[in-house]
Amino acid sequence: MTDRVIDISQQGAALRVRNAQLVITLSDGQSETMPMDDLGVIVVSHPAVSYSQSVFIELLRQGGAFVVCNERFLPVGMLLPLAANYIQAERIAAQVNATLPVKKQIWRRIVEAKVEAQGALLRRLRGSDSGIAAMSRRVLSGDSTNIEAQAARRYWPLLFDDPSFRREFEAADQNRLLNYGYAVLRAITARGLCAAGLHLSIGVHHHNRYDPFCLADDLMEPMRPIVDRAVAAIVAKQGPEAPLDSAAKTALIGALQERFECNGEVRTLFDIANRLGSVVANTFSGRKSSLHFPKL
Repeated sequence: MTDRVIDISQQGAALRVRNAQLVITLSDGQSETMPMDDLGVIVVSHPAVSYSQSVFIELLRQGGAFVVCNERFLPVGMLLPLAANYIQAERIAAQVNATLPVKKQIWRRIVEAKVEAQGALLRRLRGSDSGIAAMSRRVLSGDSTNIEAQAARRYWPLLFDDPSFRREFEAADQNRLLNYGYAVLRAITARGLCAAGLHLSIGVHHHNRYDPFCLADDLMEPMRPIVDRAVAAIVAKQGPEAPLDSAAKTALIGALQERFECNGEVRTLFDIANRLGSVVANTFSGRKSSLHFPKL
């Protein structure tokens, strides 16, 4: 499996399955086919796209994810496999019954890794992390002193070399690029957690009653700087008003399809997400495991 990410946003299309191949027929008459078992995520934002039921059935059978975006290319929904692990019931039970100290320790490791990654990215782009990496060593259980937020206040202005930048979902600047990249990253992470038999709405830190993907939002945190790096490169060339066009999407998706060093091995994000799911499931079940995240 190559775990391809397909984005359909530039023109209308009809999607169907034939002989275990996804057939995409574009509105201009061009057609392309690819094996269903090569697909990791399909992202659709063009309003004139139609599907046959077999597209969803086969994509979910292969463990893929389907992301729907609105006219502003913002994610509004995601379709994931309902049952992707033979001991799913057992693992969800362990997830529900996980103790608060276990959840706090998982969140501590997540915040440590996220702040470390932010510091590494700033060193690469700006020559200095302004003390952010050192902050990762002060993270306590459950991040009780809120190091994540303290690091973010330093990180964002430095990342884009703009003291006025704020991370705002609805802002019409590079936030649009971040939103799109994070949506694809979220789908990759959610896919791996589903494969491990975990329930996405039961997080270790995120607990929004309106968010069905809390666990994915938790585990993707240390991988956000992968998207940040790609967005920073686009903004450096085109400015904060850079359009979320096909070139930008290609760059963002390409960044997420690179291979990364993780725990001494070089792997794709899809593989890393699968392994993270297994490690978290084992931790919920009382088996000691170490969470490892990709390095930039």
